[in-house]
Amino acid sequence: MSDTATKTKTCAACAYWDSADNTNGSCRRSSPQTVVFEVSSEKSIQTVFPVTSATDWCGEYKAK
Repeated sequence: MSDTATKTKTCAACAYWDSADNTNGSCRRSSPQTVVFEVSSEKSIQTVFPVTSATDWCGEYKAK
């Protein structure tokens, strides 16, 4: 794949990307991931979408 094609198929140009600001957002391609946090011996469970940069890319790209 050429550099030009790679640059245009970034998260910022993907239909699955939810922008938080101009440089960061979250990938909504799949369901949110479960994350377990342990703080002061107490566990907290959250579900989150993967956070990505606008310039990141993957093999699941779909044009907006």
